[in-house]
Amino acid sequence: MSKANEIYYTAGLPVPETPEAGAEPSFWKQTHIVGKALPRVDAYERVSGSAVFPSDIKIPNMLYGAILRCPYPSATVTSVDTSQAQDMKGVQAIITGSSPEAANLKWKYRNFETSLFDTHVRFEGEEVAAVAADSFYEAWDAVRAIKVDYEVHSFVVDHDKALDKTAHKVHDGGNLISEDTYERGDVKKGFSEADTVLEHRYETQAELHTPLELHGCVTNWDGDRLTIWESSQGVYAVQSKVAEVLNMPLSKVRVVGHYMGGGFGSKLRPGKYTIISALLAKKCGKPVKTLLTREETYLCVGNRPSNTMELKAGVKKDGTLTALEFQCIGPSGAYPAGGSQLVDWLIRDLYKCENVRTISKDVYINAGTARPFRAPGHPQGSWALEQMMDCLAEEIGMDPVELRLKNIPDFSQAREGNPPYTTTGLRQCIEKGAEAFGWEQAREEVREHNRKGSHIKRGVGMGACLWVVGGGGPPSTVVIKMFRDGSVNLNMGASDIGTGTKTVMAFVAAEELGIDPGLIQIEHADTGTTQYATPSGGSKTVPTEAPTVRNAAIAIKRQILEMAAEDLEIPVEDLRYQGRKIVSKSGPDKSITVTEISGLKKRGVIVGVGYRGPNPENKTVNPFAAQFCEVEVNTRSGEIKILRFLGTNDSGRVMNRLTYDNQVFGGIVMGIGLGLTEFRQLDRKHTGKLCNKNWHDYKLPTALDVPEDMTSIPIELDDPEANNTGAKGLGEPVTIPTAAAIANAIYMATGIRFTKAPINPIAICRMISGGKE
Repeated sequence: MSKANEIYYTAGLPVPETPEAGAEPSFWKQTHIVGKALPRVDAYERVSGSAVFPSDIKIPNMLYGAILRCPYPSATVTSVDTSQAQDMKGVQAIITGSSPEAANLKWKYRNFETSLFDTHVRFEGEEVAAVAADSFYEAWDAVRAIKVDYEVHSFVVDHDKALDKTAHKVHDGGNLISEDTYERGDVKKGFSEADTVLEHRYETQAELHTPLELHGCVTNWDGDRLTIWESSQGVYAVQSKVAEVLNMPLSKVRVVGHYMGGGFGSKLRPGKYTIISALLAKKCGKPVKTLLTREETYLCVGNRPSNTMELKAGVKKDGTLTALEFQCIGPSGAYPAGGSQLVDWLIRDLYKCENVRTISKDVYINAGTARPFRAPGHPQGSWALEQMMDCLAEEIGMDPVELRLKNIPDFSQAREGNPPYTTTGLRQCIEKGAEAFGWEQAREEVREHNRKGSHIKRGVGMGACLWVVGGGGPPSTVVIKMFRDGSVNLNMGASDIGTGTKTVMAFVAAEELGIDPGLIQIEHADTGTTQYATPSGGSKTVPTEAPTVRNAAIAIKRQILEMAAEDLEIPVEDLRYQGRKIVSKSGPDKSITVTEISGLKKRGVIVGVGYRGPNPENKTVNPFAAQFCEVEVNTRSGEIKILRFLGTNDSGRVMNRLTYDNQVFGGIVMGIGLGLTEFRQLDRKHTGKLCNKNWHDYKLPTALDVPEDMTSIPIELDDPEANNTGAKGLGEPVTIPTAAAIANAIYMATGIRFTKAPINPIAICRMISGGKE
């Protein structure tokens, strides 16, 4: 072997045994690449600016699209006059609801069907017309020149009032979308057995995704074939929706998504802007780039719904939970989207309790439609449950950590048949987190500090969680090619949404094949060139794609062994794959380097195809987490400073320690936003309009809001039942308990229980002075 080829192999590291055809691969007991803190395989492209995002795409003769949106939360479009706009400089095309291209097109929000340009507009920002022009500025000048007559209606933007008899009806059938009830045991009996019963009302505000890269796409037609470069979490999801709306074969729609600048759930599906851009491109016969403005993204591409929750809980003196009763109401927005979906899941399943009843109501309001937002429903439910657990602990004189440890289940209580967890690391997350944080000592030190009488108070708090999914599952297909020099091409359709998916998959292939991950070239997500994958979201990407990659690598190894057996003239069963060499199990005298195998040299490339197998039957795969924090509160100014944060996570095997910790810290920062800074402010009384649709008025956490002291502790439990890599989801659980942990810490600092999020300096000062939240 030449020196050039020598570098392709990881010298001296053992390679996993190759299973026989049809047999399941053995669980990795020890890894040598997977789990290490190694740089991302695409790090240079990302930091150098050479990575091409959809917003970077430029095509010759490209036009720019802009969309006219309704300025009212509820209105009827009575006329649209485009005559002035059509004559403006640079304008190439205008489409409205009456245009032939758009007149018969339908758009579905779940089971609700509406027009692409509906004359009955139900939220500020709903689409009315669109323009394509030679430049971005000319397109927007033309949009502003379109004259629209509206019949303005009354509105409802407060979900708590959406079901009032006098409330404006967003749709003719009323504002109640659904009411979901769950019950087990006997809640009334459970409360009668409790020594302490508490009941509180909790509220969280709507959050907006506001990712760094704007939503949008570039669309281009070549005859009857459409190519879309979209900032998306799943290229195949975009392909499917566009083909459905435009009544096209899937084979005629190609979606490319090499890189994307954040989505957090809001880019799991395309928007109407994708269809509008395609129509404009078709009408003009030129490519069209349609990128939404920052202000538009605040209005029309999703949110984490606000929720109002009431939680009643009963506990015995020994810490046994006897009953939980929960009610919540949340808005989908103007169209169905699951405004209260999964908000009650933690109440159902996190802590052991025989008697549970939940009622969740989803309602319409005149505001932008919700979309999934990192761990849908769970942070809101955690805000209520984790604060209630602390309240119960205080009432019975028990440490909050001890109360949680008293009520840990080893099976899913909310699922039919109560299937056991493949692994449940909740206890370890809490115990090891408390130990590393110094929980008992910190509580004592904080009490001592607060006794000194300073206006600067301190507190520590914690929270725990699980994520309802996180085990991934089929379908997934991955193709790996090994070239005659031993280098590898990895082909998969999963989008890397910034979490390091490409890096993890390269590591999995490198681990199984015994090669340097730097010599693996990965294809970017593209429906025209890569394999089918579901969208990246819900913490399912790694546990879905990693086992598939491993299966594809194993398929390569089997072929290599068969070819080597022919060259060495010994049975394939007597051979072992060892990275750069194939050796006989009988002795080292018979061996051959991979690049010298005649079959590989002759064919030039071999192909391995991997498929994702089913999840284990009658078992539940869930990740678990716990978080601990210390805060400082200035009782004069209301300023809140987070001093330190620690997160423990049972997400199975750590696939890459750098990207793992990135996820933990990023999730905590996002949870700080829910707890302390972020909220969508709608004018509920006068206009119904959004008041803070920019980064100045919508307060995202900054570096000044984040503690310097942040610690990530993986709880790595072997989980061979979950999948053949042992990985579980991480991206969602890392943000679920954060806000509640902060609220619990603020209570310890101030002695005041804040049940409305976010907790800001104004709320602190108001409550300290004896007012209400």
